[in-house]
Amino acid sequence: MANKEFKVPPVAFPSAGNPAAAGPNLQQRRMPTPPFQPNSGIPFMSFDIGSAAASTSSGPIYTGPAVGPGGSANFDDEEPLLDELGIHPDQIWSKIRSVLNPFRVNHTVHKDSDLSGPILLYMSFCLFQLLAGKIQFGVILGWIVVSSIFLYVVFNMLAGRTGNLDLHTCTSVVGYCLLPVVIFSALSLFLPVDGVIRLSVASVFVLWATRASAGLVVSLADGGDEHRGLIAYASFLIYTLFSLLVIF
Repeated sequence: MANKEFKVPPVAFPSAGNPAAAGPNLQQRRMPTPPFQPNSGIPFMSFDIGSAAASTSSGPIYTGPAVGPGGSANFDDEEPLLDELGIHPDQIWSKIRSVLNPFRVNHTVHKDSDLSGPILLYMSFCLFQLLAGKIQFGVILGWIVVSSIFLYVVFNMLAGRTGNLDLHTCTSVVGYCLLPVVIFSALSLFLPVDGVIRLSVASVFVLWATRASAGLVVSLADGGDEHRGLIAYASFLIYTLFSLLVIF
């Protein structure tokens, strides 16, 4: 066979074979990028802290409560918290004491009606019932609301146009006159469950509450003198229902 020659083109290695030839390329690749420089065409506004503080000094600035010489705030001029809430313990105690005397109820202290005392008596009634094993918070509250509306409707229907008894006063009277029933509920914890003694004591306290309620309603509203008997009958029904909660 005849010998044949093959022409192979030369192969050039840029980095290892000839470093002088690859030098310019490496320097071009390793050239660092210049840092970012903001455009001078963008407007820049400076902020002066001193001018801002001077501009805000003209407006009202809250500096907190006034501090006295002793280093504490001065609260002497403020009203007590109970007065701000409309709760006056002296008036509540005066109204409770007026109901404690069934033969001479002072109606002048009840002209300014409130609901703080009735809520206190309501909670006491519920507490004594709870000690007797009866959970009746919702029942007692519902009966107080219904009884107040019932007494309000009955009196204004009897008095007609001359009646000026409002629902708030009715609720206050019904709540404060609930005091005898609350006392009966406390005494019932020591009385026998079944017997004539329990019913006799209940009738005494119901008559006590009826007399106090009828006297207050007639004294606080106009046009109730001629309907005292009917008002007393309505009050008797109300407090009989409450006493039944204690008996049964």
